[in-house]
Amino acid sequence: MKSAIYLRQPNRKDCAAFLKAVAASRVLHRPWINAPATVADFQAYVKRMARPANHAYLVCRRDTDEITGVINLTNIIMGAFRSGYLGYYAFAGQERRGFMRAGLAAVTAHAFRTLKLHRLEANIQPRNRASIALARACGFKFEGYSPRYLKIGGRWRDHERWAILAS
Repeated sequence: MKSAIYLRQPNRKDCAAFLKAVAASRVLHRPWINAPATVADFQAYVKRMARPANHAYLVCRRDTDEITGVINLTNIIMGAFRSGYLGYYAFAGQERRGFMRAGLAAVTAHAFRTLKLHRLEANIQPRNRASIALARACGFKFEGYSPRYLKIGGRWRDHERWAILAS
């Protein structure tokens, strides 16, 4: 059976639709993330994600081609470590419909099979229950707690470390 989603890399042509989805998702995203919210932010994001150590994926609905969310694989380290960090977010109106779960499962499989990574780590704020539930549903395991780990929205925020290993 065909998946309800497909993945693709963002490009400059996505700017208007992406920014519209971000604007509509402000309440959903606060205080968890700071998604690119201006044309300059979006262009910088596309440029940053084009670097070899980063990969960006738009999770798109197969039936409408609408962008339902974003999954970023960043700071990839090869060699003996073979690891990367995952960040992800759904857009308002698309959450809790299985699109991000399918997208995260596809990105995880791609990271292990194609990129040949050994480990993926997602750092999630402890009160972000939806994100933790998604990571858990995709096979990520809780590894620990990092106080004041990332600065988001002008504040240092605690995070839980969730990781998955290649089988």
